[in-house]
Amino acid sequence: MLIEFSVANVLSFKDRVTFSMAASNDDALQESNVFAWGKKRLVKSAVVYGANASGKSNLLSAMRFMRHMVLTSSKDTQVNEEIDVDAFKLSTECEGKPSFFEAVFIQNGNTYRYGFEVDRKRVHSEWLFTVPSTKEAELFVREGNQIKVNRIRFKEGCDLETKTRENALFLSVCAQFNGEISKGLLLWFKNFRFIHGLSDYPYLGVTVEKLKTPEQKRQLMEIARIADLCIDDIEGREEKLTIEKLPKDMPEEMKRDILKRDITEVELKTTHRKYGQDNNEVGKVVFDLEENESGGTQKFLSMAGPLLDTIETGKVLTIDEMDARLHPLLTRFVVSLFNSPMNNKNAQLIFASHDTTLLNDKLFRRDQIWFTEKDPYGVTGLYSLVELRGVRKEASFGKDYILGKYGAIPFIGDPKWLFCEESDG
Repeated sequence: MLIEFSVANVLSFKDRVTFSMAASNDDALQESNVFAWGKKRLVKSAVVYGANASGKSNLLSAMRFMRHMVLTSSKDTQVNEEIDVDAFKLSTECEGKPSFFEAVFIQNGNTYRYGFEVDRKRVHSEWLFTVPSTKEAELFVREGNQIKVNRIRFKEGCDLETKTRENALFLSVCAQFNGEISKGLLLWFKNFRFIHGLSDYPYLGVTVEKLKTPEQKRQLMEIARIADLCIDDIEGREEKLTIEKLPKDMPEEMKRDILKRDITEVELKTTHRKYGQDNNEVGKVVFDLEENESGGTQKFLSMAGPLLDTIETGKVLTIDEMDARLHPLLTRFVVSLFNSPMNNKNAQLIFASHDTTLLNDKLFRRDQIWFTEKDPYGVTGLYSLVELRGVRKEASFGKDYILGKYGAIPFIGDPKWLFCEESDG
């Protein structure tokens, strides 16, 4: 479970901001939207609102970068590559300074605080702490080329200091050498999943995989029924791409390059009822998801597998542009899957949205609603609704947001000036 994520000097974030899944003292929707883990209380979902280009996607991208860095930095393929991090570019104060990432999370029943600072060339610092009781315990701290390891609490890190490249994370190296704690932490990052709502096809394979199990297929069919997709059956298929399936006029060299990538084709077929003149059922028609179904159905079924997997296993799922091509009621349904007692593995959903119909006290608590807003200097600020004074828990969140009471909305100019000619004066 994610407790909080902090970032600084990354993309549109200049100063350190912190996104938190910790529940406030608010007593609203406690049975459905909040869960306890020891002495901690966390929320099951959170939504981020803001104007276009305000930094919503940048927040999720920063999370995704941290995950990618942890999972790949120790691989041999990264030996001579630059670190693909984008620092804040609109201030001289950030020039020459590293980007900051930190996450606080729960893995295997323990709470960890892990983070690092990097630029495109190297890791400047890195740290890992755990909280076994009330006081933090240091596992390792890295400053430049110096790595200080707690030889009692983090034995797996001993003697690996010299095996860590300047552009690799020490945690990743320890996991590569089968360290028990570090492997568990890498598993947490691996289970920190990301979906981009404008590109659904890459996740279709998860849905197809779920269809192989009768019980999971039943659950997917039930999700499709609840979503009112008018689908009688769903079948999936995975096949290796072969040379026979490539265009005959494609150059042989290009064919060989494509086949070397070991690409798997994923297809999903849906079955619909066919009716006669008197509206009597006369048979079935099979649709290809990509060719025959609507964009909304394609997206929903592509997301259905990852959603089901996340809830079944208690993972963290982050979705950018979740409401793109989805009816507001379908988006609400997805949120309700997480904000419910059925989510007994305490899976968490974090998503960015423009859909203000979701902003109501029946679906979200104030500590689940976040906003991004840019200042005149291009710097993104991040804050939650619970931080704003005078907002009652039963307030009309959506209406008040549109009225600008919470900030984080675009300031639209008068369109009458769009086609006006510039005066000579």
